[in-house]
Amino acid sequence: MRSMTGYAYGEAETGAINFSIELRSYNSRFLDLTVNLPSYLGRLESRFRKYVDSRVKRGKVDLTVKVKHLTQKAAVSVDPELARSLKSALEELAAAAGIAEGVPLSLIAAQEGVLSVRNCTDIEEYWDLIRPLFESTLGDFIREREREGENLRADILCRIGALEEAAAVFERWQDEMEGVFRENVRRKFREVLGDQVDEQRALTEIAALLVKYTVSEEIVRLRSHLESLRGELDSPDTPGRKIDFICQELNREINTIGSKNQSLEAGKAVIDAKNALESIREQARNIE
Repeated sequence: MRSMTGYAYGEAETGAINFSIELRSYNSRFLDLTVNLPSYLGRLESRFRKYVDSRVKRGKVDLTVKVKHLTQKAAVSVDPELARSLKSALEELAAAAGIAEGVPLSLIAAQEGVLSVRNCTDIEEYWDLIRPLFESTLGDFIREREREGENLRADILCRIGALEEAAAVFERWQDEMEGVFRENVRRKFREVLGDQVDEQRALTEIAALLVKYTVSEEIVRLRSHLESLRGELDSPDTPGRKIDFICQELNREINTIGSKNQSLEAGKAVIDAKNALESIREQARNIE
């Protein structure tokens, strides 16, 4: 199990180039990947995406790659025609404004397009240099999500234990219910009729109450959903969505049991179960 939140940072120096890679992720219904690269590495974006897509299934993931050249390896080219045109235009402007000063070279060189800087390193060479650090950092990122996922798993298992304790309370109440109803019905009959209790009518009333308030089916379904929930925690797929669905089913059974409750102990168990279930649903939103 993995959490959708995670962070990893890696840095390496190869030759005259320093690389740094940062990965961070947050909750999201689907995989939402943002790749931030230097403009001259734009052609590598699809490769970074392919690597992340193969390892991450859900979450908003931000990948940032930074490159720093310790010694500049670039080619500078000049556009002479543009430089002459700019010089001529600036001289014409100076004459029109009555300025006698000449046009400085720095002003012409500062104009866009006069000088062009092109990085000389081949894109494949960059990829070969970055890939080891990227794979290592991505591995750290996955392990961080797995570590946080194990914490989520442990917490959810604790909450499942609380739900199973509540189910045990419901089962005890179910077993005791017939005796409680029998005593209550007989007591009411005695209050009205004294010792002349109509046994058949009392049995009919008890049976009607048992039909109305029995929770046997709800307990069976509750136990089944809890078993499914435990199994889902070990699923190799993305269990977050399935867990949320199971929680909806559990909530339905707990609400039904609560509506039929005739016991103070069972009523407290319903409250404890709903609190545990809400905690599971909150945690499930963080699971990949």
